Amino acid sequence: MLKYILFLLSEYYYTVMESRLCEIHEKVSSHQIKVVLKKAIPAALDESGVNPAEALIITDEPGAARRMLEAGCYVVILYHEKNRGMDFPSARYGVEDVFMLEYQSYEEAYKRLAGLPWDILETDRLRVRESTVEDVDEFYRIYKEPSITLYIENLYTEREAELAYMRAYIDQIYGFYGYGLWTVILKKTGQVIGKAGLSVREGYEMPELGFVIDAGYQHQGYGYEVCRAILRYAKSELDFDEVQALVKKENQISMRLLDKLGFVFMRDVTERDSDYRLYVRHG
Repeated sequence: MLKYILFLLSEYYYTVMESRLCEIHEKVSSHQIKVVLKKAIPAALDESGVNPAEALIITDEPGAARRMLEAGCYVVILYHEKNRGMDFPSARYGVEDVFMLEYQSYEEAYKRLAGLPWDILETDRLRVRESTVEDVDEFYRIYKEPSITLYIENLYTEREAELAYMRAYIDQIYGFYGYGLWTVILKKTGQVIGKAGLSVREGYEMPELGFVIDAGYQHQGYGYEVCRAILRYAKSELDFDEVQALVKKENQISMRLLDKLGFVFMRDVTERDSDYRLYVRHG
């Protein structure tokens, strides 16, 4: 869990941050996050009293970045006019104006670097978060019901292959796009009841809505509830004005759900020797 934002800064930016540290405090204090400001010297982390596993470290100094990355810390590079020509070590995240960041940006960077799932959204009954490798066994349980795979691809037969796929998905899809298919959880019990979210289909420009709900939880409105929330998220958080869905012609239940969600049938398409109906939702 993120508890600290530790700034390890050069003499120049330390002075800048020192006079404006209150701006950072105002944005994160309500989340019980402690902001620590230190000069980028070798002993700075040891003297900070910060547990590296609970900290997001932001530095504008190449040597400090290198030391922290080698120590396995979660590091974001701060770029500015005084360090543009410097040789920084490879890091997954960088920022140019730290004073523009809101709490969510710090938390999401920390979670991605720490390998923790992002929380996506909540509805009255459901919670949606990024999937984890720990979810794989739950997905096998859900996909074990034959009706689930009538219209969608099954999981890998070998569990290790599915785990490898999930690890790659987290790193390459969530990490690159910032969205994907997510895990759907029943808030009341914490039970995983399916997957839903947005994906990218090769050859198509629009993101694609996808969903699967555990057979034991179908016909209770969960599919509509989570898909409606995802469409709102797609519009408000991801700025998608259009979302598509491909449904096999035999899947009457999903087509009725798409109609209820405001999708409009566009045309028939063929993908991987299977016939689908292409639906699009505008706005």
